[in-house]
Amino acid sequence: MILAIDMGNTNIVFGGIDSAQTYFVERITTDHVKTGLEYAVNIKNILEIHKIDKSRVEGAIMSSVVPPLNAPISSAVNKLFGFRPKLVGSGMKTGLNIIMDNPKTVGSDMIVDAVAALKEYPLPSIVIDMGTATTMSVIDKKGNYIGGVIFPGLRVSLDSLSSKTAQLPFISLDIPQKVIGKNTIDCMRSGIMYGSAGMIDGIIDRMEAELGEPASIVATGGLSRFVAPLCRHKIIYDEALLMKGLWILYEKNR
Repeated sequence: MILAIDMGNTNIVFGGIDSAQTYFVERITTDHVKTGLEYAVNIKNILEIHKIDKSRVEGAIMSSVVPPLNAPISSAVNKLFGFRPKLVGSGMKTGLNIIMDNPKTVGSDMIVDAVAALKEYPLPSIVIDMGTATTMSVIDKKGNYIGGVIFPGLRVSLDSLSSKTAQLPFISLDIPQKVIGKNTIDCMRSGIMYGSAGMIDGIIDRMEAELGEPASIVATGGLSRFVAPLCRHKIIYDEALLMKGLWILYEKNR
């Protein structure tokens, strides 16, 4: 089993995975002031909760969009296991042909998602990852990563709406019962949730038009399970997509 780490702006996801199964997927809050020791305690506690002895962890790999935390997390892994995680980045074998203006600028999380989708789902495919930002990546029928879109995530949009308006409160992201809200909070929820679903549907339509054929659509990320059911397209929710991608990359770069 390896420890797969996805370091995002809001959460850090830790997963235990091997070729047979995913043993756990847990999230902790991204904290820029925590030390390597504090993150080591977090990882140790996660393993203990799932009754996994640390001797079973033979390696680690990390995808990061928060470079300042790479050193503390790497130090945490080293303190616990005696080795440092592989870092997803340029120079790593991916098996993915990235057709972009500058392939090195593509987010490591988008690459990892695409690597997993390339293996798991029919091509062409569109991968939706809903976190702090919502990203949509496109892999064509030849297995090339040809680009995508990035737009503000649900929580960023909602917090911006609340902080920039005097009379709109901060609210939770629950699924509204109806599109037409009957009070301010329901109107806000409906606007954010159905608005995001409508935007995703619209972008999928335009992406498929550019591809010239239908695509398999897979969604991952903490908020996807709430929004995907509201979309009109058939979207497969795969919570462990990024963990699977990290496992594939670890194997390719042993």
